[in-house]
Amino acid sequence: MTVEYITLEPSGDKMPLVGFGCWKVDPKDAPETIYNAIKLGYRLIDSASNYKNEVAIGKGIKMAIDEGIVKREDLFITTKLWSTYHKKEHVRKACEKQLADLGLDYVDMFLVHFPLPLKYVPIEEKYPPGWYQPGEEKITLDRAPMHECWGAMEKLVEAGLVRNIGVSNFNVQLLMDMLTYAKIKPSLLQVELHPYLQQEHLIRWVQSQGIAVTAYSSFGPTSFIATGSKRAKSVEPLFENPVIKDIAAKYNVAPSQVALRWSLERNVAVVPKSLNPDRMKMNLEALNWKMDEEDVQAINQLDMGLRFNDPMVNAQKLPLFY
Repeated sequence: MTVEYITLEPSGDKMPLVGFGCWKVDPKDAPETIYNAIKLGYRLIDSASNYKNEVAIGKGIKMAIDEGIVKREDLFITTKLWSTYHKKEHVRKACEKQLADLGLDYVDMFLVHFPLPLKYVPIEEKYPPGWYQPGEEKITLDRAPMHECWGAMEKLVEAGLVRNIGVSNFNVQLLMDMLTYAKIKPSLLQVELHPYLQQEHLIRWVQSQGIAVTAYSSFGPTSFIATGSKRAKSVEPLFENPVIKDIAAKYNVAPSQVALRWSLERNVAVVPKSLNPDRMKMNLEALNWKMDEEDVQAINQLDMGLRFNDPMVNAQKLPLFY
């Protein structure tokens, strides 16, 4: 199986272009799922504390290492700092908790999950804490400036707990500000990206700054139908879109591979998820073919600016992207 990489700045580390995403992987399925993914050839595992499955993810990683399929240094493990730990005094403690859950001495990438400082919830009180204070159903913000949070993230690199640091769900304004004070600039931006939400100006500018980009939710509405999203249910499924289907037929590949290949053609990494080993393998095979420019341009016409991971239309009612 081909493995292609993006070289990260400033570390020079190589990050696989196709990884395995852990959002919505049930903890009971996670050990076998992660083990299977690694056995099939995945080398990047994309995790987060708020996915509520990191102990089980760690078990799957350990199974693969113990069996000799890979060494730790062959893997690229990403995880994310949750929003309740943005205060500078809480960042390292949160990271150490995640390392313990994953059973690792370090992670390869540690991302600020959202540019959203939520009020602190002690780990011993509730973990992972989710969006709200225990017993409440409204967002409570904290006075945790991003420049202080980022300074604490940089110290994790210096301490050897993480090799690279980056951000998720940030926009250009936030990144422009961050670049004025960062001693270690973000290596990666992870955002929702798919043919219905292409964010072309964001991607071009971020890449021009030497910051790599990873797409999440590459299959558009597909991942969100199970969450009850009315927005996801109201739009034509990406895999049933005639443009996607025609391109899939042209190359004799699955529509899912078309969606992934479209991002790869933009030099954007992807982290698809499947519990089915055959589909896992199929997603990896998006690396093994090229898409003609005319087909890239045809998909580019599908952009609707349609965001599915939107806390404003979800339960949180938080206008994070407005």
